[in-house]
Amino acid sequence: MLMMPDETGRAPSAGPTVGVVGAGAAGILTAVNLLVCAKLQGEPCTVLLIDPAVGEAPGPAYRTTDSRHVLNTPAGRMGITPRDFPDWLSARGHQDVHGYPARRLYGRYLLDLLADTAARSGTAGLRAVPDRITGIGTEHGGGVLALYGASGRTLCADAVVLAVGGLPPGRSWAPGNLRSSPCFVPDPWAPGALDRVAAAGTDLLLVGTGLTMADVALALARHGRVLHAVSRHGLLPQSHAVRPAPPVAPPDFDGADTLDALRRSVRRHVAATRRTHGDWRPALDGLRPVTSGLWQRLNPADRDRFLSEDLRVWETHRHRMAPASAAALQELRGEGLLEVSAGEVVRTDPDGEQVRVGLRDGRELRVGAVVNCTGPETSVAASGDPLLTDLLARGLARPGPRGIGLDTDPDGRLRPAARQTVPGAARVWALGALRRGNLFETTAVPEIKAQAAAVAQAVLGL
Repeated sequence: MLMMPDETGRAPSAGPTVGVVGAGAAGILTAVNLLVCAKLQGEPCTVLLIDPAVGEAPGPAYRTTDSRHVLNTPAGRMGITPRDFPDWLSARGHQDVHGYPARRLYGRYLLDLLADTAARSGTAGLRAVPDRITGIGTEHGGGVLALYGASGRTLCADAVVLAVGGLPPGRSWAPGNLRSSPCFVPDPWAPGALDRVAAAGTDLLLVGTGLTMADVALALARHGRVLHAVSRHGLLPQSHAVRPAPPVAPPDFDGADTLDALRRSVRRHVAATRRTHGDWRPALDGLRPVTSGLWQRLNPADRDRFLSEDLRVWETHRHRMAPASAAALQELRGEGLLEVSAGEVVRTDPDGEQVRVGLRDGRELRVGAVVNCTGPETSVAASGDPLLTDLLARGLARPGPRGIGLDTDPDGRLRPAARQTVPGAARVWALGALRRGNLFETTAVPEIKAQAAAVAQAVLGL
């Protein structure tokens, strides 16, 4: 049932209004859970799903139309239930319903899931609002939050959930003259960002060697040019097993409250799993439910050590590629079309329509473009995002631990600036990448599904 709010976005006499900021996977899963919870409670509720591209393919990851961009998680882990997404695929004639389908298909599934849930939501209503929220205030009084849109409109809500996804890639590594150069692609997922370089015939430099680089390389590889991919460690993500084994439950980790002790326990767990199963992957998969708890047990100094000493190795093993993607990258490397190495950009010099790039080890590359594949910025203070900057300035939020994301309570509620009593702060939640400082592992869809369900219950429990 669709309930049309008044000009402020608030539906009179319709129960609470919840503004969900962001219509990517996190926003859609949050909206779905809010509608389901409201229906189960038998109470009226209005959900405002707010995003400039609301109703389109959800988020940059699932907006791609390139069939080589596939999920990095098996389909059975991506639906609301283990059978939901595979059944959706099967009903549409797709064969590989348990593998790693094209990401655009998951985007379509999410839109269908949202539409179907909204049609069956009883007294709950959904409104799609095509706008970008740039600030949240409390000026209206009476416990109502004001959401300020870039269009100039103001929406009102009783609660707000920030589901903005990952921030654009950080640029602090790039020399100033590169950041202002037309040869620089600061965000490969921005609409049309790769159009010019895709058509160019020159070699390209991809900075970063993680999952973003893998997608960009698959999209840009062609005979006649070389893609140079560099990162500080030069490590590629590992591949999922072709026939994955079930997760192996980890030990209790009793007493593993320091990084050194935790390292020893994890290594023993991985070694034991390799001996019994012939593969390390089930051991890492078994850590998934306890990773956030282990992270929170570490003291600040050990968290810093982990981020500087262990993070890259952890990420390459924890966030793996689909087997087909790994095979395609290996083929590109074998043909000399992709070169992956350790390296850091220290200098860039314009050279006609190209740019010369100096690396720390003394190498120099002449390329037609430098593509930023370093992954999402983790510091909201450095992001320049208008909404996040506004939240920090108003005291509605504060940076998360280690300056990563926003600081939240266990249920995802924002923690306001220290020593301040800020009206409305208790009615703003976050999920996904914004909670990384507290939870560490929080960006994959299986984690976001669980957070969306918990946040919906917390919001409607007001």
